[in-house]
Amino acid sequence: MKPFLIPQSISALVSLLPQYPHAVIFTRAVNLALNDRLRDEVWQPLHGKRVCIRVKDARIAFHFTLDASGMLARHAVSRPDLTISASAQDFFLLALRKEDPDTLFFGRRLLMEGDTELGLLVKNTLDAMELPPLDFHALLPAHLLGKLRTRLLA
Repeated sequence: MKPFLIPQSISALVSLLPQYPHAVIFTRAVNLALNDRLRDEVWQPLHGKRVCIRVKDARIAFHFTLDASGMLARHAVSRPDLTISASAQDFFLLALRKEDPDTLFFGRRLLMEGDTELGLLVKNTLDAMELPPLDFHALLPAHLLGKLRTRLLA
């Protein structure tokens, strides 16, 4: 399969946008999708750590921390505790569980910088989680907003 990369013209436009709003949307979507699984005690070592997920071909980065309530968006810092970088397609394949993180890592398609022990904790914990298959319907804005509304009214 030929790798798909986001066209440079689109990534150039996206890179001009402020990064923090993207991180807010990303963290809210992950919190909703994982249904409070990030509150498990296994994630305690990640609490307060600055993490960056960098989508290389889109030239966008999501900065966040984790605490007892889940993922929280943060403004970019010069040296996050952990940065995980890959192309949009590779992150998508990981989310679908069609590609193994070790294969991507050893093929130099998935990069970790900073606290690699923390990176291994994230990888191993995600691998151990029984996650449902990615449901594209659940990612539609109307569905996400409905879930968010339900949480806020509860």
